[in-house]
Amino acid sequence: MKIIEMGGIGPGPFCAMLMADLGANVLRIDRTTDAGLGVKKQLRHDLTRRNRPSIALDLKSDKGREAALELIAGADALIEGFRPGVMERVGLGPEACLALNPRLAYGRLTGWGQAGPLAQTVGHDINYLALTGALAMIGSREQGPAIPLNLVADLGGGALYMAFGLLAAVLNARETGKGQVVDAAIIDGVSSMLTTFRGFSAAGAWTHEYESNFIDGGAPWYACYETADGKYISVGAVERKFYAELLDGMGLSSDYLDRQMDRASWPEQKIVFAEVFRSRNRADWESVFEGRSACFAPVLTLEEAANHPQMTERAAMIDIAGIRQPAPAPRFSHSIPDMPEPPSESGENTAAALTAWGVDPADFAREFS
Repeated sequence: MKIIEMGGIGPGPFCAMLMADLGANVLRIDRTTDAGLGVKKQLRHDLTRRNRPSIALDLKSDKGREAALELIAGADALIEGFRPGVMERVGLGPEACLALNPRLAYGRLTGWGQAGPLAQTVGHDINYLALTGALAMIGSREQGPAIPLNLVADLGGGALYMAFGLLAAVLNARETGKGQVVDAAIIDGVSSMLTTFRGFSAAGAWTHEYESNFIDGGAPWYACYETADGKYISVGAVERKFYAELLDGMGLSSDYLDRQMDRASWPEQKIVFAEVFRSRNRADWESVFEGRSACFAPVLTLEEAANHPQMTERAAMIDIAGIRQPAPAPRFSHSIPDMPEPPSESGENTAAALTAWGVDPADFAREFS
């Protein structure tokens, strides 16, 4: 699969990385002027740019636009993450690209979508979570909403849904010969991820108050607790048999088992649980629950997680140019992806990238002169 990535920041590069990690031939077209986050870091630390070459084009020039169109003509898919209308203004919108390449899966990744009253409004992960209702479900009574990094909206509702949509569109194009636009709005993806909770709400099984439900920190058996050494552990013993194991390891009586679903007593039970877990260090609790079916896990830092036996046994972390980072995911039984290459500077790989794309770099000399 050949994919053009229009260089940007956030969920677009993450989606392109996912596709490239699993073997897609992704070519990143960067702009000749930087449009980054303003965060000072070396290129080798910009991990989502790994595993694909970069060429730099001035898309506002006729030469740059012509070069981009020639490359798009040979692509299966395209990923762009600009506000609606930006690609059209440089002559690279869906109409122009699909006229040139009717089989193209044209992926448009935005926060609010291609239409609607907010389509032209700026926003970031936290805003998309807020508008979809997700942020009103994640947090505490004391602190209010909690910010789950940009994992849920940008990467979950955006990048993953875009990858899924592009694959579906490419498969459809291979059967029908007809390409199409994939409108991957982050608010749509996050809303989709909330499907289960919409069902809970419709059934009257979800209370719209922080820490009042069984998997939002309200239940004593599905929460995080501080240990004696100032670290944290997590418990998620939803099923009765696992909860019995948790209580046994904590040294609590079976009375708590009978009151597992007694919501009125959850606040009181959480106080007891907090006192119990605060009585020992995290390592002690890890020893207590080792081998038990209690849905227990320590809350680890990034470095601790990378060195955990479960992670090392699965080789979940790899070293690329001296930077420890996650390995490609998911895993396959016989399709083993190549080791990813480190990130490329904007325009660093022009000749090699064009050759790998199946075109002669000499034919593009006019665009890059």
